[in-house]
Amino acid sequence: MKIVVSSFYKYTEIENPEAFQREHQNYCNELGIKGKVLVAREGINGTVSGTKEHIDKYEKHLLNNKLFSGMTYKRTITDEHPFKKTIVRIRKEIVTSGLNVDMKNVGERITPKELKELYDKKEDFIILDARNDYESKIGKFHNAITPKLEVFRDFRKVAKKLSKHKDKKIVMYCTGGIRCEKASAYMKEQGYKKVYHLKDGILNYIEQYPDTYFEGRCFVFDNRLSVPSGDKTEDIALCEFCHIPCGRYINCANMKCDKLFICCNECDNTWEGTCSKSCRGIILNKKMSLITKIKLKFFKFLRIHKIEDP
Repeated sequence: MKIVVSSFYKYTEIENPEAFQREHQNYCNELGIKGKVLVAREGINGTVSGTKEHIDKYEKHLLNNKLFSGMTYKRTITDEHPFKKTIVRIRKEIVTSGLNVDMKNVGERITPKELKELYDKKEDFIILDARNDYESKIGKFHNAITPKLEVFRDFRKVAKKLSKHKDKKIVMYCTGGIRCEKASAYMKEQGYKKVYHLKDGILNYIEQYPDTYFEGRCFVFDNRLSVPSGDKTEDIALCEFCHIPCGRYINCANMKCDKLFICCNECDNTWEGTCSKSCRGIILNKKMSLITKIKLKFFKFLRIHKIEDP
């Protein structure tokens, strides 16, 4: 059975986030969907998964609330739930930025079709990635500026570095649109005159125009970690061990490390799912300890069996 993954967000004023959180958590539990939803006074941001029937009901339920009327959803299909449970949490912001901007003064929205036309016509514009460095490593738009942000809170530095381009057309993008929309408001506050943000982000674009100007894979914040940009996706990153083209992220199998890194299937097997020699040694030692315990229990069983055997 196929599972539908639905991502969404909307900047809208929620007067009582606590009451909404309780009600929404109960609704998700009753419906049987899984995922993560963040709620704040400034709006909602979430990704949920379930059967098509359940996701249809969920999306309709939110759209029936006037706070979320007109909210759009980005859907992808997968073979299993990318989440283990449903979490609805209250946050100060629906995406952590610390920018403290007026969300009624954001840049203009640009549709996937309009962005494609900019590329097709070879227009003079800046395409700016508003995501973190580890995201843009495995996928980005053609000729995009990727600022190598460690966290979105560092976006202020980007605005300073581009200050000589305040009169140039700047198109910003992110995974689903939430970060670039907030970043566009900050850019406008800093005096940038032609600021645009991609409507519903990369996910919306690659759904409409797969394998067209977006290079590599799109990082996502669930167990999948990335999705292809089309049937002809070519990896732009390299495996951190063997350096072959690879867009596959994994977390180090050593739970105390848990580093996110790029690793091909073969090296994943060779290195026991770990990121380094030291972490591999820890995992191998644990495996040997487990094998030793199993052997000892087995030999103990044989001894007891031998004694009791008439």
